[in-house]
This record gives sequence, C-alpha cells and structure tokens, in this order.
Amino acid sequence: MGKVGSSATMSLDGYIAFDDNTIGALFDWYEAGDVEVTTATPDLTFHVTPQSAEFWHRSIAAAGALVVGRTLFDFTDGWGGRHPIDLPVVVVTHSVPTEWVDAHPDAPFTFVTEGGVAAGIAAAQELAGDKDVDVAAGTMASQALELGLLDEIEVDIAPVVMGRGKPYFGGLGIDSVLLDDPTTVIQGDRVLHLVYPVRR
Repeated sequence: MGKVGSSATMSLDGYIAFDDNTIGALFDWYEAGDVEVTTATPDLTFHVTPQSAEFWHRSIAAAGALVVGRTLFDFTDGWGGRHPIDLPVVVVTHSVPTEWVDAHPDAPFTFVTEGGVAAGIAAAQELAGDKDVDVAAGTMASQALELGLLDEIEVDIAPVVMGRGKPYFGGLGIDSVLLDDPTTVIQGDRVLHLVYPVRR
C-alpha cells in the first residue's frame, strides 16, 4: 500500500484559492518554463521549468487515486468525467449527483456518502493498490490530518500574498501537527516545491 498525502499550490500566507475558488496568480508557475507537460485533457498543457517537470512526472508516476470533496467536484464539474492526470477519483459527499453520473457512465469516479474522508481514503487505497493516494487540499486534507491519516504533505509555494481566501489547512480541531524536515526541496520558476513527512 502506498502513501497517503496531500498536495496543493499555496500562497506565502497560506491560501490555496480565494473565497470564490478562483486562484489569481497562484498557478503562474504552470506557464513559467519551456518544458511542455501534457495532461489527459487535450486542451490543457503546461510549460514549466525542467526542475518542475521532473517533480511533476515523479509525483504523477507514484499516484494511484485521488480523494476530493464535493465543493471541488462541483466547481470543476467533475473535470468532464476525466481528471487531467487520468486517475480514479473518490468524491466524499452527502449525496450522489445522479444526473452527472448518468451523463458520464464511464467516468472512473466513486462517490462515498458515509464515513467521511476516512472512508474516502479507504476506497481510494483499494483503487490505488500499491500506489499513493492524494487527498485534495482544503476541507478534505484538514480532516485527514486531524484523523492522523496523512503520511506526507506536498506544498508548491508560489510567490504570491493573497491576503484572504481558503487556507490549505484551516480550522483544525486539534493541536498543531509536527512535520519532519522536507524530503524534497526543488526550486522552480515562480514556485518552490516542498514535501514534508508528517511526524508520527
């Protein structure tokens, strides 16, 4: 069984999006280089530095499934039935969006309506096999961290101060969580990639 982690691009003051889910300049690093990175979405291609491209490909190669909440799913309309990194997606939600499911019968999406993020991660681990599970940032990641379910946290720090918005980890119902020294520190252009193990 692989690791359970969370990853997100974050501003210097800790935000992953504005309150309306827009991201401002957070993702500028996806167009800050000359190396083309393709995705499963035909019209979504990135151009990053060699350092960021290597980091991206290594992370994607290790990933086996994603866990997201209903807010992200609704905002992206389920990525049209296929996530850009072409992995099975587990959506933790109170109700299954039956119209969406009927419109996307072949989409590799699983909807978990009971047991919260813990059940979502368990379902994702079944799908991922020996590969890693990535829990989307925000509410899902915060709940997973509270429950002690995250093995590591990846943060792509963008040189942006947003001043307000949705924090990567907000409203934790526990005392502070300690992380070990980063196992990865990679400087790209418009981004610093860091990976921290969660201390047990």
